[in-house]
Amino acid sequence: MSPLVIGLALFAAILHASWNAFLRTGADRLWTITVMSFSSTALAIPFAIFHAFPAASAWPYVALSACLQVGYSVFLVAAYRYGELGQVYPIVRGSVPLLVTLGGFLLADQRLTMPQALGVALVGCGIMGLSLGRGRAATTSIFYALATGAIIAAYATVDAIGVRAAGNAGAYTAWVLLLYGALLPTTFVILRGRLTVDLRAPDTWKAMGGGLFALLAYGVVVAAFALGPAGPITAIRETSVVFAALIGRLFLGESLTPRRVGACAVVAFGAICLGYQP
Repeated sequence: MSPLVIGLALFAAILHASWNAFLRTGADRLWTITVMSFSSTALAIPFAIFHAFPAASAWPYVALSACLQVGYSVFLVAAYRYGELGQVYPIVRGSVPLLVTLGGFLLADQRLTMPQALGVALVGCGIMGLSLGRGRAATTSIFYALATGAIIAAYATVDAIGVRAAGNAGAYTAWVLLLYGALLPTTFVILRGRLTVDLRAPDTWKAMGGGLFALLAYGVVVAAFALGPAGPITAIRETSVVFAALIGRLFLGESLTPRRVGACAVVAFGAICLGYQP
């Protein structure tokens, strides 16, 4: 891979960890992630206008993906309510390829390769390192983090099928984001009764900035995929686990013990083994 592709993959990893840090610092994280969604909604509108509608067979997948992403947002907020960035983020990121791999093994009779088997063991050990012993993550936080990972794996699977049915990746993505952008504020109102957004408030622009970071992270990794092989790029992006631990220490005042660093590194390496395809 060229230095440019490696740089893009690392930049995407940093951006992804950073927008989670934006969310973690919010006083009301459900409000923060709801306002963050406005950025993706604004970007999706012109794509929806200038692209043809997705094929009729794709609309159930559009709706299901948007609903799952709302669930992902709510569960991620709950995980950060009870746990730190350096604990929650590695569990969420590591559990996604772990659950996808185990699902394929148990439900689709897919055989595990040696790197995948090693990845399962490493991610499992890394998550246990964050979940057990002194300074461990709260049990409630672990539950929500694992549930968030499961939802991410579910909507990624739905999107993989839906984008093929849609016949146009841009149109499919735009309508998923538009529906998500309508459902998440609705969910906030159902849970809280009212959504208030003051455009003069610093917290509003901070949340919108976090939304831009999330969009930029997605765009950067797509650019990397266009220039290099998907397997190594996906593997490099998993270093976001380590970046999250560092960001948590530098900007959020979280502890960074050798045990936590080691557990995050093990999760990252395990995720690399699970995601890498030569």
